[in-house]
Amino acid sequence: MLARELEQVTLVDSSGSVLVGALFGWAAIVLARRARERIQITLGRAGGGRAAAVGRLLGILGLLVAGTAALALGFWGLLSMFAEQ
Repeated sequence: MLARELEQVTLVDSSGSVLVGALFGWAAIVLARRARERIQITLGRAGGGRAAAVGRLLGILGLLVAGTAALALGFWGLLSMFAEQ
């Protein structure tokens, strides 16, 4: 919605969202790993094994999407740079 209000979204504006997505994906993977360690320590009595697995999967997916977006922004930047010449 904010992009509609702005006349033009710059490359720098877009790259900030990629960084935030990568940080959230990394945090999800770290938290899922901690949850799995806690589950192993409590021998499964703490529960939440499926939630930890889903969190890890979503974290990996978030990192992959952020990586894909970073590649797309990089190519867009290159194409924009060469189009001006």
